[in-house]
Amino acid sequence: MTTRLRRAAVAGAAAVGLLAAPLGTGTGYAQDTDTRTARTAAVSAAPTRQGEFPQLTPAVARQLDRAVRKVLAEAKVPGVMVALSAPGKGEYIRSFGVADKSTGQPMTTNLYMRIGSETKTFTVTALLELVDQGKVGLDDPIGQYVDGVPNGDRITLRELAGMRSGLYNYSEDPDFFKALTSNPRKPFTPQELLAYSFKHPVMFEPDARFYYSNTNLILLGLVVEKVSGMKLNDYIDKYVTTPAGLLHTVFPVGAEFPTPHAQGYTDQTADGQVQDATDWNPSWAWAAGAMVSDLADLRKWARILATGTLLEPATQAERLKVVDALPGTGYGLGIFNVQGWIGHNGSLPGYQSLTVFLPEAQATLVVLLNTDIAAEGEEPSTLFGKAITEIVTPDHVFDLPAQGGAGTPPPR
Repeated sequence: MTTRLRRAAVAGAAAVGLLAAPLGTGTGYAQDTDTRTARTAAVSAAPTRQGEFPQLTPAVARQLDRAVRKVLAEAKVPGVMVALSAPGKGEYIRSFGVADKSTGQPMTTNLYMRIGSETKTFTVTALLELVDQGKVGLDDPIGQYVDGVPNGDRITLRELAGMRSGLYNYSEDPDFFKALTSNPRKPFTPQELLAYSFKHPVMFEPDARFYYSNTNLILLGLVVEKVSGMKLNDYIDKYVTTPAGLLHTVFPVGAEFPTPHAQGYTDQTADGQVQDATDWNPSWAWAAGAMVSDLADLRKWARILATGTLLEPATQAERLKVVDALPGTGYGLGIFNVQGWIGHNGSLPGYQSLTVFLPEAQATLVVLLNTDIAAEGEEPSTLFGKAITEIVTPDHVFDLPAQGGAGTPPPR
């Protein structure tokens, strides 16, 4: 799922710099468009067995290049960066297109990007760390921590993290959409965001079904703050990103955006025209979608998230208990399983991301792009994920269907 305002949201498996060698090097074939060079290492020439992750040879890299460029052109994406790897299979690291349409600056693999709903994976990890410390319980009612929540005596933290609370998604509210698009640099507080949700009736009984709602994560962010006694951004920095060695992943408190970064383009505007949303204030997404990261950090986070490095094994097992969300897709606690790929995607005005891990191949895929504009009703991050996995994991194609509810356009 993504941190959407008004289009039908799409779920992604929905939000860092540690590599043994610089991007663009490694055991296999990769090209870093900073240097425009290609490197190959000795790899086996043996044919790939059915279902086996392929060696990322120059020939496979050329297939991937064609597939990515095709999506780039057809979806009219300004720029994208891709990182794909698996142990012993090599690396494919590329950037295509432009980071800035006005200057023509090329997209490169070292740029910071806003990661939207991938933030949810960090917020829920913070919550689960508190579970491991015995400070909260997954089956605690949210009303124990936050007053005034509809059905707050019956909705549990587990149901919030699993998108099964029934609480209305504040980012679908027409008044919220008007407030944000009339002043995209306006700061929002968590309480203001919840007010947009709570004026609507609950949509269904707790745990009755899956419904992707950013409201759930705002509440979980408040739980982390109340229990820890720390601001959410400080807690995530100290207990999630720093222990994970994520040196370029930050939780901004306003519109700040580390440099260098790509410009981001959106049509989620008051008049529907495309605008540069780079400096929009992401406080409206807070615990659901405000964070910033880069390609290298997300490559590392993909494995940490999917394998539960920061959590007790039993807690990670709870996280990975997915329930049906969309066709071919299950959702656990702040994490997706899409045809075997585990992780999350993200979207907010100007940017989309996809960070997923395939356990059976120990494969990592990260895609970062500088637009959230849909292509014939489909999210471009999903189109890239599908095009790439059709080549390297045809038995596990990342194909995430759009769904209404988490971002249906409100009336203007």
